[in-house]
Amino acid sequence: MSGAFSAESRLIHAGTQRAAGQPATPPLVPASIYISAGEPRPGRGYGRESNPGWEALEQALGAVEDAEAVVFASGQAASMALMLALAKGRDSIVLPSDGYYGTRVLADKLRPHGAVPVHVDLQDLPAVERALAGRGARGSRGAGSSLLWTETPTNPLLRVADLARLAELAATAGAPMVTDNTVATGLLQRPLDSGATASLYSLTKSLSGHSDVIGGAVVSRDGELLAALRAWRSSGGAIPGPFEAWLALRGLKTLPLRIARQSQSALAIARHLAAHPRVAAVHYPGITKPTLELARRQMPDGFGPLLSFEVIPDRAEAADQVVESSTLILPATSFGGVESTWERRGRWAGETAPDGLIRLSVGVEPAADLIADIDAALKTLKTLEAPETPEVL
Repeated sequence: MSGAFSAESRLIHAGTQRAAGQPATPPLVPASIYISAGEPRPGRGYGRESNPGWEALEQALGAVEDAEAVVFASGQAASMALMLALAKGRDSIVLPSDGYYGTRVLADKLRPHGAVPVHVDLQDLPAVERALAGRGARGSRGAGSSLLWTETPTNPLLRVADLARLAELAATAGAPMVTDNTVATGLLQRPLDSGATASLYSLTKSLSGHSDVIGGAVVSRDGELLAALRAWRSSGGAIPGPFEAWLALRGLKTLPLRIARQSQSALAIARHLAAHPRVAAVHYPGITKPTLELARRQMPDGFGPLLSFEVIPDRAEAADQVVESSTLILPATSFGGVESTWERRGRWAGETAPDGLIRLSVGVEPAADLIADIDAALKTLKTLEAPETPEVL
């Protein structure tokens, strides 16, 4: 479809063959082999190399950022392929200190291969610059020794980093920059336009949006990187199933509608929680003052469905009690689905969240219903109030 149309229109029509008798929506093709004699058609020699469903999904994802996409079996599989493709020969992977814990675990597993994880606060630009230019694992110094892995907003603290400035630092250091854009999605934030080499996505979250599929994707304008990712996917077998690809594409078509509703509701809920007497802190790009203007520049059309907040008292049992007291919001991990979910994030090993932090993924239910449910759950914290200390005479 012509680039003259919006990204929203192109992703809705991706994969559709405009010919008489063809289905109006891309079909599910559960094929493991293709008819092939002589020289095989590129990408269609065997089911581990391609599938019409992948191709339609990749076309839709690429349209969002005017780039090309490679889809994987999961977000972690996509991250692994990126690290294998970009970290080769480099001394370090510079990572956000408050980013997704699964990425930190994965980067640590690459340590025996030479790329040492270096954790840094992405909002501290001088610290990022030092990390990129610092002495690496093999004692080398200079351009090209690092890979910069960014995430904004971060999960679960929703901290916003300046992508354009980070890209400048990465370019100066000769480091490719990856941006985990799962929280924002390509509709709210376009890292490639800011200088990122690749955007990383968990298709499990907002992109598919219905909590019924696991998948991942990388979007890039770098032809060599895209070829390397496809080679790693085929060799490693990190391929999405045809049905998973079909589900992800079906969900992706409603992303513009879902993300607009979720962003609007999440902002209303964040503002409500910021004034709640049982809440010590709220983390959401749309209300966090130190980075509010930056968030508005990078995400002009909304701030996404994910927020987190810290309850009073700051104790694990308090957060658990709130989560368990809900009658509408589901107690579950992941985010971006049509149903609202929340959890005490610190229950996961390796997570850096405070004890009393709850991560809330806002669905498409009416905001008023969600606020009523949250207020009722927070009201139960009265039972955890510490008794008054008797006066010592």
